[in-house]
Amino acid sequence: MKHKTKLKSICAALLAAASLQFASYAAESPDPYANETAAQRDARLEWFRAARFGMFIHWGVYSVPAGTYDGKKISGIGEWIMCNGKIPMAEYQKFATGYNPTNYNADAWVKLAKAAGMKYIVITAKHHDGFANFATKASLWNIVDATPYGKDVLPPLAAACRKYGVKLGFYYSQAQDWNNGGSECKGAWDPAQKHDMDEYIDKVAVPQMRELLSNYGEFPAVLWWDTSCDMNQERAAKLIELLKLKPGIIHNNRLGGDFKGDTETPEQYVPATGFPGRDWETCMTMNDTWGFKSYDNNWKSTETILRNLVDIASKGGNYLLNVGPTSAGEIPAPSIERLKAVGEWMKVNGEGIYGTTATPFKRLPWGRCTKKISGNETTLYLHVFNWPADGKLVVPGLKNEIVAAHLLQKNWLGGYKKLSTASGVDGVTVSVPQTAPDIISSTVVLKIKGTPDISATAITQESDGSVRLMASEADLRGALQYEKGDGKDNIGYWGNAEDAAAWTFKIDRAGKFKVSAEIAALESAKFEVSVAGQKLSGTSPATKDYTKFKRSNLTGTLDLAAGSVTLTVKPVAENWQAMNLRSVTLQPAK
Repeated sequence: MKHKTKLKSICAALLAAASLQFASYAAESPDPYANETAAQRDARLEWFRAARFGMFIHWGVYSVPAGTYDGKKISGIGEWIMCNGKIPMAEYQKFATGYNPTNYNADAWVKLAKAAGMKYIVITAKHHDGFANFATKASLWNIVDATPYGKDVLPPLAAACRKYGVKLGFYYSQAQDWNNGGSECKGAWDPAQKHDMDEYIDKVAVPQMRELLSNYGEFPAVLWWDTSCDMNQERAAKLIELLKLKPGIIHNNRLGGDFKGDTETPEQYVPATGFPGRDWETCMTMNDTWGFKSYDNNWKSTETILRNLVDIASKGGNYLLNVGPTSAGEIPAPSIERLKAVGEWMKVNGEGIYGTTATPFKRLPWGRCTKKISGNETTLYLHVFNWPADGKLVVPGLKNEIVAAHLLQKNWLGGYKKLSTASGVDGVTVSVPQTAPDIISSTVVLKIKGTPDISATAITQESDGSVRLMASEADLRGALQYEKGDGKDNIGYWGNAEDAAAWTFKIDRAGKFKVSAEIAALESAKFEVSVAGQKLSGTSPATKDYTKFKRSNLTGTLDLAAGSVTLTVKPVAENWQAMNLRSVTLQPAK
């Protein structure tokens, strides 16, 4: 007994020492939020969580070449043209003479964002090319000193945001800087780029960050770091300490130096389950580039953009949607067209986006759900992508008592159409009109007593007959692991050809199905999908990066009967190369 007592005393002493050490670190940490309470954090991020929708603006000197250098189209995204085209510093800096945005109208930009339903804007104050889109004393490579425009573009944007009640944030590339001597993350291609990174941090990054945090009134409300190449804790600490200049500012997870920031930042994809316990924001382009490229016309449809917004909100995240203005200061017409269409939808359905929290359902066959909880009542916003042809909208597994149901779209009298409901063993059935209020996404409001009580439901076909099997729902065999964060939302550690992933789901509409998979891999390799005694062959695409996913279509079709089936993904052992698998989709073959 004495030994146990002594052991407990030692453990208690060690825990106390560890607590004191942590407290000491927190007290000494340069992070202004190191000692923040949960309540203080909730208050600081309240507006961000309610906003759900913002505008990203990638704008700078790269809009002058607009994707073309030396008569050639340079592959990759527009703002990376200096790196991808290996353009010497002296040559690239000449483009500044063509950066003269005389058509820039900050008031019109902010009005456009507000009309689209966006609550905040984040603009590139400095991207990886090191060009400062603001007045700075730390480098002559800036819009005031290096361009014929000769003015800081941020004050009018801040004034317009103030005028229209929109928050303003700044993007700042703290590590990579191809003209001022930052990290050589992607390698240097010009001897003139060789500098000492610590000198760059001290003489460029730190003073510029101080300027950005001091010269624009209450803004920035958000600071968007990008790429943490070579950002050790010492370098990062010099920057994060400056956040004390702007109490309440929100910053993301890309600074480096083990500083986690406030938000996760998945890029160009929607994580299957969001980031429970963490605030997050998906950033996406409208076409294939962030910075303007004159020949990139691969625009996403309004339907895709709107459903992305709903999908992200349903998982508790924000949608930061990008525009890439021209060197003349004009937002491309296709972007304006889509933003106006989104704004019209938000006028009707915004209540189901702003201030909502994540869905209580694991999956819904017809769309997505967001919710608001108030006292002993929960409002479920049912975002219906695929309107039921029979007028019966089934909310699977819902067991709560229904208080009321109505369409969110008002009728011609200015009221809401009330809807009848019926509870059963499969959940709640809402009787809806035969015609959808909106062909892209219609919102049904369902008020229930208490917090959502939902029984487990099996993976089933979507209303269009498709089945999407997510990495987070797989039964993993062998050494496979579900990975999340840092651009990953997938099954990983697939180094052994004997390991496999499987899903069991229900088919209620039999037929033939085409199969595709979202995969990231350094090198190409063979794999197979098997289900109900049938096998299809696939090839993993060589995306050269485990966080860059591409859809791979498998050869042939599956013929599936009604009932429960199990689908398995397994490598072809010969010459197997590891891959990351995000999802498998079965689509009815037409």
